[in-house]
Amino acid sequence: MTVKKFNLPDVGEGLTEAEIVSWKVKPGDSVAINDVICEIETAKSLVELPSPYAGTVSELLVAEGITVEVGTPIIGISDGAAEAAGGAPAPAAPAAVEPSAPETPMYGKLSQDTTDAGTSDSGPAGGPLVGSGPKADAVRRRPRRTAPSAAAPSAPAPAPVQAAPAPAAAPAPVRPTPSAAASAQPAPAAAAENGAQAAAGLGGTLGATVSGIVSRVLAKPPVRKIARDLGIDLADVTATGARGEVTREDLVSYQAQRDAELDQADSFWGASRKPQEQRVERIPVKGVRKATAKAMVDSAFTAPHVSIFVDVDASRTMEFVKRLKASRDFEGIKVSPLLILAKAVIWAAARNPSVNASWVEDADGKGGAEIQVKHFMNLGIAAATPRGLMVPNIKDAQDLSLKELALALNELATTARAGKTQPAQMQGGTLTITNIGALGIDTGTPIINPGEVAIVAFGTIKQKPWVLDGEVIPRWITTLGGSFDHRVVDGDLSARFMADVAAILEEPALLLD
Repeated sequence: MTVKKFNLPDVGEGLTEAEIVSWKVKPGDSVAINDVICEIETAKSLVELPSPYAGTVSELLVAEGITVEVGTPIIGISDGAAEAAGGAPAPAAPAAVEPSAPETPMYGKLSQDTTDAGTSDSGPAGGPLVGSGPKADAVRRRPRRTAPSAAAPSAPAPAPVQAAPAPAAAPAPVRPTPSAAASAQPAPAAAAENGAQAAAGLGGTLGATVSGIVSRVLAKPPVRKIARDLGIDLADVTATGARGEVTREDLVSYQAQRDAELDQADSFWGASRKPQEQRVERIPVKGVRKATAKAMVDSAFTAPHVSIFVDVDASRTMEFVKRLKASRDFEGIKVSPLLILAKAVIWAAARNPSVNASWVEDADGKGGAEIQVKHFMNLGIAAATPRGLMVPNIKDAQDLSLKELALALNELATTARAGKTQPAQMQGGTLTITNIGALGIDTGTPIINPGEVAIVAFGTIKQKPWVLDGEVIPRWITTLGGSFDHRVVDGDLSARFMADVAAILEEPALLLD
């Protein structure tokens, strides 16, 4: 069997590492070329990785949540030719390291584990024994004992009792042997009672051994550690694992119930009876959020920001949007005032070109800086996602019609919300819009996206009293906020640019000029 290792590729320009967010396959799965095998998070976005090979997944080399460098092997894919000749199913192999592995389906299925258990040192299996495979906590305590007495109770014993090896024959009601008892899988609550009866009946050393094993709650080492850290007694937790073991999900459920009882209600605040150090949520800063934080710090302390604001009567923009929604040309296309603002920014930038530029240090290699004015508009739209702030941009937005721009905005928003924005979509932006009005915010002082010199914040549009021709009437009012790199955009230029944007929102018909 040939196993091909797939190394983590560079999915962007110069990316050096990525986090494995989730696996879409597990050992034993068949994959074809270009099938999605996992999702990774880079410093720029969430990316799906396709398989470069066809075959059977033999092993996953990196666990979910781990960050690895580009070029690191992350998965092994076999050609599948030797799978049938190998005898044991491929997914069963990782089960040998089950105690130290995360509780995920990638480490084999229950049916495969129990098949392997049939070939253990307890003798050949007459059939699949549910829950009769070796346990992580019982492997080190397998005393070789024979059934000492026929007077032992015939009631089924709990799963841990099968740790005392005996012939794995099919259970029979007249044979009160440990193997017969082990063939059944009672509920955890009944297990303790049956185990105590078995211990009392067997007596002596074997009885003490069985009693000690029964009192040992089944759980994997990582689960035991979590329980110790949380101060949870595993015996108090209802087990739902396939073999009667306590799982991580059981601990989470138990902890949530315990906190609810302490607080008398579910809330953000932790239970006051718990030490404060146990009520601190720690969120690692990595991926998109880490890259965004660094970029914002660099921008805030490199580019001298200046911000200005303008109130705008957007009533005619609201009327225009309403007409577009009713138009057959825009049928099925989501239209919002953001579309008109995007057009206004493009129009105003053409009249004030220096806002669509970059400040470049040491451009000539001799320490001299230069201003690079872009004769194209890659319009960035800031999008808040569960993984942090992303700013994908619409390439050559100046060439798009109103309908084409509406379609581009819809696609950009849908892709960002789904976390599928690609690194290339966030590179090369020239000017950015942040739509904080969607959250009901009037305005703000946004930080300039690195590599640009201007950003416009679009506040919420709501009816306010407005003086028009000497009369106070209700109008649809919004507030625009703009931040500019004062090295490139001085006060006069920033004011003229914002006034031009406001003019389009007040009278969209100017776009026809």
